Amino acid sequence: MPKVKMPRKSTLIDMTAMCDVAFLLLTFFMLATKFKPDEPVAVVTPSSINTQLLPDSDVILLTVDKDGRVFFSMDGQPKRKQLIEDLNTNFKLGLGPAEIRNFTIGSSVGSDFKNLKQVLNLSADQRKNSKVETGIPMDSTNNELAIWIEYARSAQGNNNKLKYCIKADNETPYPVIKRILDTFKEKKIQKLNLVTNLESKPAGSAAAIFEAEHQ
Repeated sequence: MPKVKMPRKSTLIDMTAMCDVAFLLLTFFMLATKFKPDEPVAVVTPSSINTQLLPDSDVILLTVDKDGRVFFSMDGQPKRKQLIEDLNTNFKLGLGPAEIRNFTIGSSVGSDFKNLKQVLNLSADQRKNSKVETGIPMDSTNNELAIWIEYARSAQGNNNKLKYCIKADNETPYPVIKRILDTFKEKKIQKLNLVTNLESKPAGSAAAIFEAEHQ
């Protein structure tokens, strides 16, 4: 008996619903996304041929301007909240919910504990023109930078991916950098990353020859 051929019909998929979902998601992320807050200090980093990129997460970053002021920053809002709450409790900083929230969602800070509450009540524009942020103290008699590092490590927990980075201005006095390095050494932190601008490899150098041979 001959087989009966069934007529073929084209399959039509209605994409209207999928397009609606895509635009809804796009609208949600546009409205819900918050841009990274501006840093209160700008630095011009030195150049190097290192091509390793600064990671976006699991980073404790110290920014040092040309005047030697040290600013502290750490990613991850839950970890930042844990950090500032621990400091507030143990050092009686007198921070309220508003100041804790401002630190949690804010940028780096460069103040001593005494003026931290005042700094966290300033807007981003006010902080840039304020004289309150004189940098985190790291004197031998008052090394608050060591406290920031210690409590930040505690807030990070057992994070094996954690990196310590120093972003210093090209004109930062060397004694300031040395004191920062000594502070990390006191905390038994030996592996550090220096943030630099990328420059081309010098012609004839070992790095340039290696790159040319492997292109």
